[in-house]
Amino acid sequence: MQVIDVSTLNEQIKSILEIQFLKVAIEGEISRPTYHGSGHIYFTLKDQSSLVKCVLFRGNANRLKFRLEDGLKVIVHGGITLYKPRGEYQINAFSIEPAGIGNLSLAYEQLKKDLQAKGYFDEKNKKTLPKYIHSLALITSSTGAALQDMLRVIENRWPLLEVKIFDVLVQGDMAKDEISRTIQAVDTMLFDTIILSRGGGSIEDLWAFNESIVADAIFKAKTPIVSAIGHEIDWLISDFVSDLRAPTPSAAIEMILPDKNEMLLTLDRIFLDIQKNVKNKIEFKEKEIKHIKLQFEKYSIDSRLNQYQKNIDVIKTQLNKQILTKLEYAMRLIKPIKNEFNYALNQKINTGHSKITQLEYAFNMNNPINKTKKGFAQVVYNGKMLNLGSLEEKQNFNLISNDTKIKAQVLKKESL
Repeated sequence: MQVIDVSTLNEQIKSILEIQFLKVAIEGEISRPTYHGSGHIYFTLKDQSSLVKCVLFRGNANRLKFRLEDGLKVIVHGGITLYKPRGEYQINAFSIEPAGIGNLSLAYEQLKKDLQAKGYFDEKNKKTLPKYIHSLALITSSTGAALQDMLRVIENRWPLLEVKIFDVLVQGDMAKDEISRTIQAVDTMLFDTIILSRGGGSIEDLWAFNESIVADAIFKAKTPIVSAIGHEIDWLISDFVSDLRAPTPSAAIEMILPDKNEMLLTLDRIFLDIQKNVKNKIEFKEKEIKHIKLQFEKYSIDSRLNQYQKNIDVIKTQLNKQILTKLEYAMRLIKPIKNEFNYALNQKINTGHSKITQLEYAFNMNNPINKTKKGFAQVVYNGKMLNLGSLEEKQNFNLISNDTKIKAQVLKKESL
């Protein structure tokens, strides 16, 4: 028997295995999947009693629609190869599909679950669409029937809308990247709203809107986005992430734009309401002005002066009345006083007359004219009448008669 080395043995086994098992389809359960930085995926495929190592190289891994997870039952299509340095064989997987379920359905559920856990579907993260949209971006295929449907509805409902169309691929392997880039670019253009749309098709045709890269672009956009993909029965990842889901592209336009006819009716109602309100306001203000005018007239200077004059007249009347009352009362009091005064005055006058009569009598009695007789005169010294015997020698005095006054001096005094 020929002796060979280990490398030769492994090489011979490698040739036999790769020729004998060039194409195989193996069903098993995924165990310990590893996503390498190089883009390759390493995992183990096992059943109840055995296992085999597998590798899915980057080129094939990029075409995988779902994520490999522990416990996932799959069918691996590939070939057997041997890693000669360690003498270990493995399956070089060309493609993988879930056992018992389509790979797209599995990928859809996996991505939906993952994004839901991240909060991509939460209502609190949804942006509110403007009530009245002035500018609208349509991200869709420019050759699709969906675009014509939307433009027709726009023309019928709200022709004043500013619309810009951004043509993108809506299916195929390159569609997801183009859609994502377009969403990011349009988001910077300050449109009021973005509609992401395409017509109906198979799940494969619509798959670009189930890609995580498109979901990320929708979620991170600052502009409100409406997802209008396919028909009413089609629910895509973009529908869950977007701010509003429309069952069809044309329905999206009806949902976000007002109807011009309804708006005209609304404007008519508003106009009538405004007219009514303005009329009511004018009538109310006229009443206010009339009231203010009356108040002004009531409290104006002329009005106040007139009021003051009226008050003065009233006070004057009251004062005159009070004075008259006082005078009448005083007259009633004065009358007996007057009588008493007249009586007292008469008494005084009578008394005065009596005193005058007495004085006249006394005067007449003491009047030198009446007292002096022929050959007699009054002796007066310093204005006082004296007895002749009271004079002293050498004393000057006056001798007064009715018609004569004589200055004299006592030369010699003798007693008789």
